[in-house]
Amino acid sequence: MSVYIPVDLQRKIRTKFADCCAYCHTAELLTVTTFEFEHIIPLSAGEETVFDNLCLSCPSCNRYKASRQKVLDEDTQQEVSLFNPQQQLWSEHFAWSEDGTEIIPLTSVGTVTIYALKMNRAQLTRVRKMWVKLGEHPPDML
Repeated sequence: MSVYIPVDLQRKIRTKFADCCAYCHTAELLTVTTFEFEHIIPLSAGEETVFDNLCLSCPSCNRYKASRQKVLDEDTQQEVSLFNPQQQLWSEHFAWSEDGTEIIPLTSVGTVTIYALKMNRAQLTRVRKMWVKLGEHPPDML
């Protein structure tokens, strides 16, 4: 379901997330795709199209997340909420590997989000390696 998001709200979201995916921190300008405005808590769960419930997401993270809000942590066998980029700080749940190609989880939220959104899949880590060599990655969003 496509929902109209006013242009001024789109600009505010893009500014907050520095034109990068709120989840994997891929910079939109490094890709050949247009990023999407994602409802963190889906409309189907009763949430609204408001600033505090929207983020910028690359199409891959948006598709892998879908309408999920929680994922089973295989280590603890507990359901854990996915990262909420409007309410949580990325740097508290994730870090970059020393070479800048993989996202390292710092918390259970980070662990389940990386797993669910496939944030370290081989294709993405390979392209990150090229971006690092070009001096374009990782982004400075902290």
